Parts: sequence; C-alpha cells; structure tokens
Amino acid sequence: MNLRRFRALLEACATYAEIGRECGVDWRAVKKYLKEDAPVVPPVGPSRRGTQPRVIDALTGVVDAWLRADVRLRAATIHERLVTQYGFTGSYQRTKMYVAEARPRIVVELDAGDENRVRGLHRRFETVAGAQAQVDWGDETTILSHVGIGKVWSFHMTLSYSRDPFTCYVDSADLGSFFDCHRRAFTYFGGVPGSIVYDRTKTVVKRHVAAGVAVPLHPQAAAFAEHYGFVIDVLAAYRPTGKGRVERQVAIVREHVLAGRSFGSLAGMDAAFAEWAPRSMVWPVRRNVDPRTQLHRLSGRRHGRHIRHKSP
Repeated sequence: MNLRRFRALLEACATYAEIGRECGVDWRAVKKYLKEDAPVVPPVGPSRRGTQPRVIDALTGVVDAWLRADVRLRAATIHERLVTQYGFTGSYQRTKMYVAEARPRIVVELDAGDENRVRGLHRRFETVAGAQAQVDWGDETTILSHVGIGKVWSFHMTLSYSRDPFTCYVDSADLGSFFDCHRRAFTYFGGVPGSIVYDRTKTVVKRHVAAGVAVPLHPQAAAFAEHYGFVIDVLAAYRPTGKGRVERQVAIVREHVLAGRSFGSLAGMDAAFAEWAPRSMVWPVRRNVDPRTQLHRLSGRRHGRHIRHKSP
C-alpha cells in the first residue's frame, strides 16, 4: 500500500529500479503494484472454509434426528446431550452454529411432510382498550411459612390492551378471596373491564364438560359478574395461549417482586408489588368528578383505558 504513494515518480518517468531504491523494496515489487492493471487491494489467500472437518460432523445425523422430534430444541440442550451421551468434545459455540444452520432446513422438511401446515401456528389477537382483562392464580408456595402461613397465592389481573398488571397476595384461593381480589383489582384500575378471561378454575366453572358443550358457571361467580357488569369468558380446555398476557405477568411479577427477597406478611408482599408496579400506568382519579367522566377523559391518553366504572 505504501508503494502507491510513489506513483507520481512513475508518472514523472522514473524507472522501477529508481523507485525501488527510493522506497527500499525490490524493483519487481514496484512494478507489480504500480503498473496500470495492478490489484487495488493486497492479495488474499484462498478461504479455508469447508476444507477442514468439523468435530460435530460425525454427529450431525443425531442432531438432525433430535430436531425432527422437536424442532424447538435449544442448542444448549443439544450440546449438553452430545457431551453426556456421545462424549462430544466440541464447543457450545460450534453446536449453536450448526443448529442455527440446520433448524431452518428441518422446518422446511417437516412442513413439506405435514398434511396440516397450519398446525402449531398461533393467531395473535388484539382488543380495544377496556374490552378485556385476564385473570390467573400463581402458587408462591411457602414463602411465608416462617411466620405461620403455610401457603401463599398470588392473584393476577392484566388488562389485555395495555398489559397493565395488578397483583395481590392471599393465603387462601377460595371464593371469598377470589371475589375480594377482583374488587381490589377494580379499585386499582378505577373501573371494570367488559369481559374477563379465565381458565377452567373451580372458582368459576361449576363442573367440567365435554368439548363443544357450554360450560356451567359457578352460581356465585355468575352473580358476581352480573353485579359488576362484565362477561365471563372461559377458555377451552388445553388452550394456554388464550390468556398468555396474564400468564406472562405471573412470571414477570414473581421475578421482579419476590425473587431473592424475604417477607414477613402478606401486606409486605402487596407493598412490594405497589412499589415495583409502573405507577405511570395508573391514572389518578380526580376528586369531586363523576367517575364516568374521569374515565372517559383518560380513555384517549397513552394507555387508553376504556373501562366502564363500577364502584366496588
């Protein structure tokens, strides 16, 4: 590259030998890099890609078979199994690179042989503000066993439109606690959503029925919903994606509020959630203002809670 600085000498009729003596290189090198058809970049050696055998090449058939059985299998799991079952000595990085290369190919193969190509796909649904909330229980095990509370449950309600969460902690998951948690959630959000999605919990469903048959609701749950003016939406059996918003919130709240901490009471756990919760999402209700007017005023704001007010 430095030789190109001496091109002006060549254009001034200097010889290759003179330029070589000036820059301290052989005249043949000067001629190679200063002639008209000289390369514009230094020479590059041939690529060695594909010329050296990979350690994982001997086990690619095994990896492909595992991916055909479960195409979502993680590379870390595959590497762990290769090491323990086959004595694989390659690195995890090499395994991950091969899995990233093989997975799309396996997906195409499975799709070509699948009679129902829409199997496994999930249609994402959206709701208007205030139209729906999702409810779920979380099992917090014996987090307060040291103070004599044998079992703790977390109640979660998440607004489907804005993903705003509410969580409270109770020591019982019976009907009384279930309805009281709803009232606390309505107070927290400042209103009642149009419908609430549940799984087939015994506090909502009176008994289980066959697929395609209307689910009989628990009488007290039906009366509670009628009083507050919302519709109970019970998911079909084995439909976990139907209320994925609240199920995801159960894990998020557990990780951010409870993980690595100790508590002495249920009130302390509620206070920890209140401290963590994104307070900017909870719009304050003004005093001496009709609640319906207040909620309508807030409905066009950032999170757009179009939820109807019903005093708890």
